[in-house]
Amino acid sequence: MALMLISVLLLLVSALRIVMLERRSGAFSYVAAPFLAVAVLELLDFFALNDLWPETDWKRCALFIEALLPSLWLLLSVTYAREIPERGLSWKNRVLVGASLLLVLVPAFVPESSFYYAPDFPAEPVLFLANVGYYFYVAILVLLVVALINFEATLANASSEALWRVKLDIVALGSMLAVLAFYYSNALLYRSLNLELAPLRSLLFTIASVMMLYTRSHWRGSARVKISQAVVLKSVVMAIVSAYLIMLGLLGEGMKYFGPLFPRLLTLSLGFIAGILLLLLLLSDRAKRELKVLLHKHFYQSKYDYRAQWLGLTERLSTFEDGDDLVKRVLLAYCEIFGVRGAALYQHQQGCGWYCVASTLELEPLRETISDDNPILTSLRERQWVFSSSDPNRELTRSEWDFLARYGISFVVPLFEGEILSGFIVLGAQVVPDEQYRYEDFDLMKTIARQVSVAMQHQRLTEQLTQAKAMEAVGSLATFVVHDLKNLAATISLVLENAREHIDNPEFQRDMLGSLGNTTKKMHHLIGRLRNLGESELLQRRPVDLLALTRSCAGMMQGRTISVQGSQQVVLGDREELQKVLLNLFLNAVEASPPEAPIAVEVGCNGTPFVKVTDQGCGMSPRFIRNDLFVPFRSSKRTGLGIGLYQSRQIVTAHGGTIDVSSVEGEGTVFTVHLPVAEEDAAGGVIEAA
Repeated sequence: MALMLISVLLLLVSALRIVMLERRSGAFSYVAAPFLAVAVLELLDFFALNDLWPETDWKRCALFIEALLPSLWLLLSVTYAREIPERGLSWKNRVLVGASLLLVLVPAFVPESSFYYAPDFPAEPVLFLANVGYYFYVAILVLLVVALINFEATLANASSEALWRVKLDIVALGSMLAVLAFYYSNALLYRSLNLELAPLRSLLFTIASVMMLYTRSHWRGSARVKISQAVVLKSVVMAIVSAYLIMLGLLGEGMKYFGPLFPRLLTLSLGFIAGILLLLLLLSDRAKRELKVLLHKHFYQSKYDYRAQWLGLTERLSTFEDGDDLVKRVLLAYCEIFGVRGAALYQHQQGCGWYCVASTLELEPLRETISDDNPILTSLRERQWVFSSSDPNRELTRSEWDFLARYGISFVVPLFEGEILSGFIVLGAQVVPDEQYRYEDFDLMKTIARQVSVAMQHQRLTEQLTQAKAMEAVGSLATFVVHDLKNLAATISLVLENAREHIDNPEFQRDMLGSLGNTTKKMHHLIGRLRNLGESELLQRRPVDLLALTRSCAGMMQGRTISVQGSQQVVLGDREELQKVLLNLFLNAVEASPPEAPIAVEVGCNGTPFVKVTDQGCGMSPRFIRNDLFVPFRSSKRTGLGIGLYQSRQIVTAHGGTIDVSSVEGEGTVFTVHLPVAEEDAAGGVIEAA
């Protein structure tokens, strides 16, 4: 019974320690709640078994705690060491946890006699289950097993970086769940709750509490004392023999004081303890590393499977998200392959004369910068080989040795770009301190470093290319804006040129005010588009009288006569955008033609409405039409930006139309724009309005 009190004390201390650490770090988890509930359950069972304060029905109180256990364990199992979305738990987990809380209502509304009957309790610590109690514990067992499965999934899906942080916690929590599952499954199997198994439960709770306290304490270790191998061997043999004799004595005393059930309890306890030790052994990095070294040393010719290492490294370097993720993957690869505790990357700072930490993995924060003339870096440049702190390096000063010892650095792996030392990777303490590293290890370290250096260069160049593309996009946007402004400025220039001669003409004054008003409106529209940059711009499709729009655009070209003829055609489109297309075509025709050359525009229909612009200018070559005409930033004019026709084709294509061109050098060019016809009802309305 003393074991139950010890487990209660350790469970409470563990819960308090967890709460204090979480409050200090500002984090929150549900780890302390199950520990507190289990501690209360242990205490209630202790009171019931020892018949303390018999006027209180302790087992009735314990029923409420047992009903609460599944929801607490489920909530912990779906949140511990998992990334929770901002919206919280998934609806499945919410339903599961919420449904498990309904178990608390069962002991609240069902009498105790419906759960179990115990004629000789506590003299005979056995509670025989009734029907309600049987199904009550079935529900508890199922939910606890679900929680145990969730913990197993968390452990199986944990990354190598996170595994060492959570493995002891999950083993401790899993052990508590396992013994609870065994306790309730035994009750269902024999249809009776046997409290003689309480010491087994208390033992596992005690072990789990110790493990949780250990994981939340900073163990620093004591001074090492060198002992000869002979003394070690003799001490180990004596310890094994002593432990064997003590175990036999305990078995005899147990049979004497605890009765015939003690061997069964001891066997079960040893089984659970052996399972915990085996699980810890399988999760131990040092144990796995020592086993790997042992197998390679005695059974394999090569220490590493280079094909597997190459494939693993290739996969790591091809699936990263950004530069920081790439570095983390590289450091993790070095830790896993070479069995070291932590790593860090130093990179050179251009123009500063020193190297600084770019990223760390499971090493204490490295605050020191390392100068270019550091003896370690000098060795890396001269030898172009891995630096090992175990080698006799006489050129190192006291400060370098202090730096290596302070962070437990075992190796320094250089990263070269050509002949330049661009950075280096420092590897922490060895997982197996007495493991001997040889040329095979150093060759692999250096080979991986070459691939890592290439991958980091590629990532850096990719980021630079992305920035260059972003700047190019900004330049392209500026070019489009300049082009639109150029067209507007050309309209204003024509007005100003004619104003010198016709400013006193009232009709000209009206036309001038109209042109300036339209130009101002277009400028405001351009500013609005720039404000809404990045948002999708939809065409404002309305029925448009193509002939009227063409004549209006031709009238804007003051100082140059453009003849417009044809029939009235109604198209479905955005008037402002189509006006840009026509102005682009008219300006191109004006700039490509001599001042006296005519420019003719025809509006008609040959299956679809069209606008044909004909000039007698310089024309274009077939090669230019094929390769450069509709390509942005390419122009046959010295002052052209190469934007107008590209923008025009984009607008026409967005309307579902086409733009065709035919040209002969020295004779002229014909542009034909085909547009979709408007619906008959809408077209009729426009015609009547006109």
